[in-house]
Amino acid sequence: MKTAILVASLLLATAALGQSIGGALSSPYMSSPYSISTHEQHASFAPMAQEHRLTDGGSGVYVASGEIPLAEVPLPPRQELPLGDVARLLRKQHETAKKAAFVFEQQGK
Repeated sequence: MKTAILVASLLLATAALGQSIGGALSSPYMSSPYSISTHEQHASFAPMAQEHRLTDGGSGVYVASGEIPLAEVPLPPRQELPLGDVARLLRKQHETAKKAAFVFEQQGK
């Protein structure tokens, strides 16, 4: 275990040294310093754009005014069957379902 850690650390150290020395020696673009371009335009006051309606054109979109909390949105009534009725319905469907005429059983397993 100690030899594996030693070999891995030597490999990583060699790779790091190669990147640091090799990159500095062979890079022609590092001979000139990098200059950051400046942007002279700053925030200033300007008139806002003209407003336009999103519903023009008859797309079938209706916009209502005001807000309503999501908790107060009326939901359609749910018609839930009791669990016993669901079980009876499934049992009845299982009894009337079409059964297989031939069952294939593989020999030897």
